[in-house]
Amino acid sequence: MGRRRRDDGLAAVFTSDLHRAVQTAEIAFGSTDIPILHDWRLRECDFGTRNGSPAAQISRDRVDFCDRAYPGGESHVQAVARVARCLADLPTRWAARRVMLIGHLATYQALEHVSTGRSVRELVAASFEWQAEGWQYRLDDRVG
Repeated sequence: MGRRRRDDGLAAVFTSDLHRAVQTAEIAFGSTDIPILHDWRLRECDFGTRNGSPAAQISRDRVDFCDRAYPGGESHVQAVARVARCLADLPTRWAARRVMLIGHLATYQALEHVSTGRSVRELVAASFEWQAEGWQYRLDDRVG
């Protein structure tokens, strides 16, 4: 990722503060002058008592927790809203500048929700396919 994106004109890299996202950002951009900024709002959905469970177990009934919080955690709607608040803050300093986000499935879902208007329920129910090249979004006036 770092080799592919270092010369893309990135003004900053925003990453979840969870270990694997931070580690990815450091490996890819730690040796560059591009600032790496950690933001807790880019974290994955808080699965509460299910944190650390196998993905297949979480996936099985994930739509049931679209509007209802996982025991001890948050709902997918809450997670997407949390990430969307981070997205809404980006223009404060980074308007018209290219930034990279390194997050989790909730980050992707929030970007899709904000940029396309797809419902959180639709996004949670959909199967997820990783794209090696990542995704590009132009948020402009869609956030806020």
